[in-house]
Amino acid sequence: MGSASGRILIGGTASLLMCLFLSPRFIDFVRKREFGQNIREEGPEGHQTKAGTPTLGGIVIFAAFAVPFLILASHQWQSMGVFGAAIACALLGLADDYTKIARRRSLGLRARTKLVVTVAISVGLWWVATHKAHLPSAVRLRFIDAQVDLGPFYPVFIYLVVAGTTSAVNLTDGLDGLAAGCAAIVFLAYIGITFITGGEHDLTLLAACLVGACIGFLWFNSFPASIFMGDTGSLGLGGAIAGLAVMTRTEVLLILIGGIFVIEALSVVIQVLSFQLLRKRVFLMAPIHHHFELRAWSETKIILRFW
Repeated sequence: MGSASGRILIGGTASLLMCLFLSPRFIDFVRKREFGQNIREEGPEGHQTKAGTPTLGGIVIFAAFAVPFLILASHQWQSMGVFGAAIACALLGLADDYTKIARRRSLGLRARTKLVVTVAISVGLWWVATHKAHLPSAVRLRFIDAQVDLGPFYPVFIYLVVAGTTSAVNLTDGLDGLAAGCAAIVFLAYIGITFITGGEHDLTLLAACLVGACIGFLWFNSFPASIFMGDTGSLGLGGAIAGLAVMTRTEVLLILIGGIFVIEALSVVIQVLSFQLLRKRVFLMAPIHHHFELRAWSETKIILRFW
C-alpha cells in the first residue's frame, strides 16, 4: 500500500511539473505556426477577442499525463484499456483540431468519421473490459443495490457512455479553464474511488496523472487563457473519464460525479428540442455557461461556481 501511494503521488506531481514546464514552450511553438482558435460567429460577442489564441493544448496535457503513467504503471489490462481509450479520443480530437486549423473554419471532421472512430474506440474498450479485465457485462445501480445484465447490448451501452462523455466535456470547453478544472475534480473523485476499492492501483495512478496534467494546464488556461486545450484535450479527457467509469463500473454514478458535464449537455438538448417543437428558447444561449454570460455574470464567476 505504501509503495503504491508513493507511486501515485510521484505520478501526479510529475505530470503537473511536466505540464508547467512544457506549456510555455508549446505556446511559443503554436504561436509561431499561427495555430489559433477559430471562434464561432454565433457565440457571445465577447468571445471574438479570443480568436487567434493558441490552441492544441491537449497535446501538452496528454504528453504530461502519458510519460509518468507509462513509466510508473504496472501495465494491467484495466488501466491500459482506459489509457488506450483516452489517447485514441485525443488523437480523434487532434485530427478534428488540425482540420479546423488547416481549413480556417470552426467545423472539423465529418460527423460520420467521428461516429465510426468513436464506435471503434468503444468496441476496443468493451473488449478489454469483458475479455481481458473479465468484468461482467452488467450495469450497477448503486442507489437500489442492484445490477442489470445487458448481455449483447453492453457494447452499445459503452458506446453511449463514451460518445456522451466526450461530447459533454467538449461542450463544457467554452470558457477559460472550465473543462480542465471540472475534469480535474472528476479525476480526483476517481482517485478516491479506485484507491478505496483497492487492488487496481494502476487506475489510481492514471487518475492522479490526469489530475496533475489538468492542474498544470490550468496555470496557462485560466482566465484570460494563454492557450486552449482544443478538441484534442476535451475529447481525450472525455475518453479518459468514460474509460474510468467503465472499468470501475460507475457508469450510472458518473451522472453525479460529472454533474456539470451532464447539465451542459442537457442544456443543449433542451434548447434544441424546445426550439424545434415550440419555437421557443429556454436559455438565452446554450450550452448553459453562455446563458449566464449573457446574464452578465463574469467569466471567472461562472467558472468558479461551476467548479
